[in-house]
Amino acid sequence: MILPQLTLFTIGIIHSPYDEKFSVPRQANLVQEGKGILELLPPYNSPDAIRGIEQFSHLWLIFQFHQIPEREWHATVRPPRLGGNERIGVFASRATHRPNPIGLSKVALESVEVRNGEVLLKLGSVDLVNGTPILDIKPYIAYADSEPNARSSFAQTQPPAKLEVEFSEQALQAVEFCRNFATFGIEQPLTFIRHVIEQDPRPAYQQGKATERIYGMNLAGYNIRWQICTNNVNKAIVLDIENELNREISF
Repeated sequence: MILPQLTLFTIGIIHSPYDEKFSVPRQANLVQEGKGILELLPPYNSPDAIRGIEQFSHLWLIFQFHQIPEREWHATVRPPRLGGNERIGVFASRATHRPNPIGLSKVALESVEVRNGEVLLKLGSVDLVNGTPILDIKPYIAYADSEPNARSSFAQTQPPAKLEVEFSEQALQAVEFCRNFATFGIEQPLTFIRHVIEQDPRPAYQQGKATERIYGMNLAGYNIRWQICTNNVNKAIVLDIENELNREISF
């Protein structure tokens, strides 16, 4: 049997405060402050293409895992929720390394902005790295898409926060000069940073272990440097917030 080939087109690009995979929450809505903006690209940025979309509170985004090496996938994966030790089938997971590198994310639609030939969809909490290509948008239909009695195996409930997060005096002073966060509607940058680190973005095999390593994550153009406390593996301290990327964001 000769199977047809499918060509997909990028209809839009996500702008989010997550500049790298390491900092992205594993699911949307885990970090409420981490909002995104979907910019539609020509020729898909016609106002006619989104006519009526504001009547829906939530959307499905079909996107590409564009930072995954091409053709690199595995039949089994080790989900972080299982401690990184137990293997399950790739199709029983939401792993990024898949035969077709596409993902699905449900997001809240907060507003629609059309200006100077641009079409911007202002979104709620996202789990997408900055620059993620969007392949399609579909409205969330509550009566059809919601299953209150659904079974979700190892992911039946939202994961609890894993780390207590504190800030050094240096970090508290530095955040006063961080203006990029406001572009994404983040009014409380410290709360946003705390909620990202609380999820413990480290690989499962590193979690719960003592280490002197200093971690860095890029959020909204800033390098957030943090470390696990030497006397408490369940506590992290943000050491500094640096504008090493020199990235100024505006829309």
